[in-house]
Amino acid sequence: MRSNFTGGSTHMATKKATKKSATKKAAKKSSAKKSAAKKSATKKAPAKKSAKKTSAKKSTRKYSPSAGKQVETEMREMKQGKLKSGRSGKKVTNPKQAIAIGLSEARKKGAKVPPNPNE
Repeated sequence: MRSNFTGGSTHMATKKATKKSATKKAAKKSSAKKSAAKKSATKKAPAKKSAKKTSAKKSTRKYSPSAGKQVETEMREMKQGKLKSGRSGKKVTNPKQAIAIGLSEARKKGAKVPPNPNE
């Protein structure tokens, strides 16, 4: 038969110690907030004026819809396990590689796609 008694005096001492440390932490936090509020009140940063120029040109698409369709096709092939890489002909399992292949194919077809940053 096991006893669940662990000794009451040590248990109570740890509870009191944690309460004291918690109150000390709370006092430190409140004093830190007050000092931060004083610092921010005394030092005022100059107001930054952000005058963005609104261009007359509307935002245009970076990628044409046909490029998106090409990437979708390549992703579907990858998920089915049919997509092969260039010369080696190894199976493509990485989605990023499938996207790169789709964009490359779209560039070859003449779709609107930003130039390859690696070339």
